[in-house]
Amino acid sequence: MATAESTIKLPKVKHTECFIDGKWRPAASGKTFETINPATEEVICEVAEGDKPDIDAAVKAARKAFDGGPWSKMDARDRGKLMFRLADLIEEEIDEFAALESLDNGKPINEARKGDLPLVLDCLRYYAGYADKIHGSTIPIRGNYFTYTRREPVGVAGQIIPWNFPMLMVAWKWGPALASGCTIVMKPAEQTPLTCLRLAQLAQEAGIPDGVINVVPGFGPTAGASLVKHPGVDKIAFTGEHRTAQIIMRDASETLKRLTFELGGKSPNVVMADADLDKAAAGAYIGLFLNQGQCCCAGSRVFVQKAAHAEFVDKVRKLAQKRRLGNPLSPDTEQGPQVDKAQFDKIMSYIEKGNAEGAKCVAGGDRFGDRGYFVQPTVFDGVTDSMSIAQDEIFGPVMSILTFDDWEDLLARANNTFYGLAAAIWTKNISRAHEFAKRVRAGTVWVNCYDVFDAGAPFGGFKMSGQGRELGEEGLKAYTESKTVTVSLD
Repeated sequence: MATAESTIKLPKVKHTECFIDGKWRPAASGKTFETINPATEEVICEVAEGDKPDIDAAVKAARKAFDGGPWSKMDARDRGKLMFRLADLIEEEIDEFAALESLDNGKPINEARKGDLPLVLDCLRYYAGYADKIHGSTIPIRGNYFTYTRREPVGVAGQIIPWNFPMLMVAWKWGPALASGCTIVMKPAEQTPLTCLRLAQLAQEAGIPDGVINVVPGFGPTAGASLVKHPGVDKIAFTGEHRTAQIIMRDASETLKRLTFELGGKSPNVVMADADLDKAAAGAYIGLFLNQGQCCCAGSRVFVQKAAHAEFVDKVRKLAQKRRLGNPLSPDTEQGPQVDKAQFDKIMSYIEKGNAEGAKCVAGGDRFGDRGYFVQPTVFDGVTDSMSIAQDEIFGPVMSILTFDDWEDLLARANNTFYGLAAAIWTKNISRAHEFAKRVRAGTVWVNCYDVFDAGAPFGGFKMSGQGRELGEEGLKAYTESKTVTVSLD
């Protein structure tokens, strides 16, 4: 592991206030909070700390734009044109967005530029193309009637996004909501509000009417809770951890809001002895260490068939030891810091638990450097199902390797978690791969690959990994209501 120096100029922060009804305004309370550069632990800037009054103003603006404003009356194809325009504007500033995301989040700039941003553009353009293709059907019912269904926007969508993929989560939320004709009040994660605020400015420049998109930075217990409880909000879309989703479900019960959740995971990544072990090791390496391990679908439980165990562990260990850590603004960096001190401390505590509970640390296992929230890419071997590192979502660069021999036992162990977001298998036996895909309880299953995403492919979880789906045609369902119309022909 080596430190990489920065060769990228620091981006300019253009907006730090709430964006409500097309205007930039400070929080009603006048409060601000700091957003921190996780690579240096230094303050980037102060951001408006939105709270209940700001959420109320944003919801009223969104309500007005939906109920009587231009958005709900706009032709669907014209909505799509504005979304295409937004994507074009983002693409024009793609390098600046990559640098800003890297600065605020800590992810390597190459991951932001070559990974996240192309997916942002694809998502917005995918749903822009769908805007005029959301339609109902005709239904032959008994009697002399003409019956048809309409798909109509659900209304004002409250959207709460996480800090691990800030720009991408904006696109995943805005895309289907705008295509469906909804209006939006978004609360970005307090750790990473800067790219979301910049995207709001570009949405206005693209011609999206005032009040359609509103952004209120702030904290979950204040701004987030106010958004969930507000009677003017018709649905909440949340990405984050399951404990927060449980709170949202309770708070939303008073108004019976529509809810969609994309939550965490403890995903099994299975390596059969017949697999191409070089590809499996490289796939497991990316499947866990991508984005500093801060991925909800990270393949954090790697089950390796005993016959392949020693060779696989050696390959993954060498990959982890070669990983380049350092300044995320350097093109040479492969791993940046964790997003903040709380996350850093949590990960280090799990590394301590892994050692204390008897797992064998074969790579990493310590802090990297003495400045910033860097954690060495860590690989534990000899992990058992009962260990904390095999049970809990660590959300960091900590891989747990477990072994198996019996196929049925493996399937039971893979499913022995209250999560069910993703899974993968590496094998040359296609029949076994399809059996695994059928029997594993997960919303996404990868075969001989990992972390393959596309705007057209639905994403979401079984069990406590979520409700509903994002992306693809499935993602539109969360933002529309079905209306049945029956006309007498007598």
